[in-house]
Amino acid sequence: MAVEKILIPDFGDVQEIAVVEIFVAAGDTVEVEDSLIALESEKAVMDIPSPFAGVIKEVLVKEDALVSSGDVIALIETAGTAEVDEDLGAKDASSGASAGQDPNTGSPVKEVAAPVVSQKIGALSHATPSVRIYAREKGVDLGQITGSGPNGRILQEDVLAAAGQAPATGGGQGLTLPAVPLEDFSKYGAVEEFVLGRIKKISGPYLLRSWMSIPHVTHFDEADITEVEDFRKDLNRTAKEGDVKFSPLIFITKAVAATLKGFPFFNCSLVPEGDKVILKKFYNIGIAVDTPDGLVVPVVKDVDRKSLTEIAEDVVALSGNARVGKLGITDMQGATFTISSLGGIGGTGFTPIISSPQVAILGLSRSYLKPHWDGEKFVPRLTLPFSVSYDHRVIDGAEAARFCKTLRMNIEDMKRTLI
Repeated sequence: MAVEKILIPDFGDVQEIAVVEIFVAAGDTVEVEDSLIALESEKAVMDIPSPFAGVIKEVLVKEDALVSSGDVIALIETAGTAEVDEDLGAKDASSGASAGQDPNTGSPVKEVAAPVVSQKIGALSHATPSVRIYAREKGVDLGQITGSGPNGRILQEDVLAAAGQAPATGGGQGLTLPAVPLEDFSKYGAVEEFVLGRIKKISGPYLLRSWMSIPHVTHFDEADITEVEDFRKDLNRTAKEGDVKFSPLIFITKAVAATLKGFPFFNCSLVPEGDKVILKKFYNIGIAVDTPDGLVVPVVKDVDRKSLTEIAEDVVALSGNARVGKLGITDMQGATFTISSLGGIGGTGFTPIISSPQVAILGLSRSYLKPHWDGEKFVPRLTLPFSVSYDHRVIDGAEAARFCKTLRMNIEDMKRTLI
């Protein structure tokens, strides 16, 4: 028998992440991919699966604890012989055992990071890191609060109520709003109370904060995509079996990156003091994906340096993982600009909410055939309506109009993206 240390995987830029649920205890038998614990950041809840089959000897994390990459989740006893690194043979003075051995049995111990991190959507208890920080700022003891969220999870509204303030906030610059009272709707007819999905519960407060704290303005425009659509269909028609297929979104993503290069203030973040911005010299595009559990936004990295084929491969992989709950935290980090597309559903325009700390977002609506006068007659042209919401503290109306005009030109003539 061998004893393995299962470690917290690498989460990239996330320094600490909260343990919100533990699924195993000492003595439990687990199989490969069985969930051990659930971790939660401000953007997602993640299950950490076991990389081994065996018996849990000890769980070394606790609920509500903040952990980092490389921390030990648990010790697990597995069948077979582990390959122990040579540098684990030194003696541990405190236990008298080898640093590479179980101090109780002398079995070799090998450290292994947990593998794939998958997204878990479900009811959890306690509070998120952001709520704990908020409670400290308000001087509220979370131990004295009964949470109103699923399975007793403490929400920001619960903290406000405990602090004697209004149970709903605007999330910006100290602005608070009273909760909207609900009347008894059942007196008018049949009603049903339905619990929102986990993703909506997580994203809701952040959307509210962005909407209330950012002065949104939305500019509407449209692009003639007749030629680029012909090009796209030709590429897909001549593609070999197994080759990635191109959607219209792939070309628009590339056009967005080219446009951002000429308008750096659309690719920045405003510092909290509001007196300067951080200009980003990389172009990572968040792509909103509709899943059965709600909207998630994986990120295509370095779009400006990738070919259309590479972007298509990334989008297919990320959207596929999103729909089956297999996105990791790093898959949703680092976006500098976001695209939200309703083109496959319908609509002529909408005002997307900016994902703070970004300062702009592109919304795509459904394309339609529009009559165009060519000087002699009207001809049908495939037209794409789009809208760009922007932070008016950073971007003014004239600059937004120029951005949209350039984006339109880049979409209509993809050769411009190569300049």
